[in-house]
Amino acid sequence: MSSVPLPTALSPSRAADFLQCPLLFRFRTIDRIPEAPSAAATRGTLVHACLERLYELPAETRTARTAVALVTPQWDRLRAKRPELEEMFADDAERDTWLESARDLVRRYFDLENPTALEPREREMALKVALPTGLNLRGYVDRLDVAPSGQIRVVDYKTGKSPHPRFEDKAKFQVYFYAVMIWRDLGVVPTRLQLVYLGGEGAVRWYDPTEDELRAVETEITDIWARIEAAGRTGEWAPRRSKLCGWCDHQAICPEFGGTPPPLPTAPTG
Repeated sequence: MSSVPLPTALSPSRAADFLQCPLLFRFRTIDRIPEAPSAAATRGTLVHACLERLYELPAETRTARTAVALVTPQWDRLRAKRPELEEMFADDAERDTWLESARDLVRRYFDLENPTALEPREREMALKVALPTGLNLRGYVDRLDVAPSGQIRVVDYKTGKSPHPRFEDKAKFQVYFYAVMIWRDLGVVPTRLQLVYLGGEGAVRWYDPTEDELRAVETEITDIWARIEAAGRTGEWAPRRSKLCGWCDHQAICPEFGGTPPPLPTAPTG
């Protein structure tokens, strides 16, 4: 029995947090310490919203101009829900530059796919499945395409640059995580997993998974959860220093930077 309140399901992002740094997982998932809005992450949310909305339109109207025109109204909707996002910008000029960078990413999408020729089965598809071990997984798939023959393609949009192959493990793990969920939910191995990178020059990477590969990823996911449970029992959430620490909001309370984490919350009893 865990001594801290662990999540009831594991998502690709939280699994990635634990692999990056168990203490970061603790701060985000157990302590739930607020983080300042990130301009890069918020831009990703905005661009994803525009691409989701794009596929709600009739195919013949899915042009780059139409898609770019979605940026401002989608930004208005986003900041209406989260007014604190305005605090990311020093002034209107900085905000306008940021919005233009989002428009650039939306434009680049049209260099990589032809949305007039696609009719996705699902967009922002919420998944929650239980593995045979009983572990619950949850997540959102950006897009699910199903061919008339029944072949399934899982598409994940990335607003960053395409990484060097040596550094693509994180994104590959996440899209394989989605594939495991779809396999267990639908009973079908997706034919293709596709990563669409909108940053830099833009790029598309894909993988054609096998059932054996998905079983191996499922085993890895189960192992990650076992390590999370062990940390929950022992209270040992070890920090893992890396280059990514420079973007972490929690340096002030991280032992790697001379800080002290707050006391762990405890799970309710009875």
